[in-house]
Amino acid sequence: MESSAILAEIPRLRRYARAMLGDRAAADDLVQDTLERAWSRLHQWRAGSDMRAWLFGIMHNLRVDQLRRPRLPTHSIDEDDFDVPTRATQNDELELRDLASALGQLPDEQREALLLVALEEMSYADIAATLGVPIGTVMSRLSRGRERLRAIMNGEPPSAQLRVVR
Repeated sequence: MESSAILAEIPRLRRYARAMLGDRAAADDLVQDTLERAWSRLHQWRAGSDMRAWLFGIMHNLRVDQLRRPRLPTHSIDEDDFDVPTRATQNDELELRDLASALGQLPDEQREALLLVALEEMSYADIAATLGVPIGTVMSRLSRGRERLRAIMNGEPPSAQLRVVR
């Protein structure tokens, strides 16, 4: 019985809140807060008393609390009100030239493997089939090529990593 009585009062609560606040969104928020508080405190309603008066009393008290509560100054944000930060692009062309130069310094086998992975987005198996080598060889060439490319891009001198085999 009580829930249907509360639901029957919603149109009146909305009408009163809209007339009082003049803003549809704020009025709907107030009605929602009123209904939430009414549902959570339904046990406080005295059976036989006027449900409408009880609900309007809750709404009144919520509105008084809103007015007493200090509000933060707000303003609407429009897309045109601010600039989206963008990354600086002055060095892009120089970085691309450095990368092209560094790729040119790699052995052909390493450069081929790196370009097939990075530019063509091929899988290791596809690269192995394309180059006619085992997958392990592709992985080795990629590892060595990436390491050497990283060293060249960081300005490190090429190091000869020769091992003595006995």
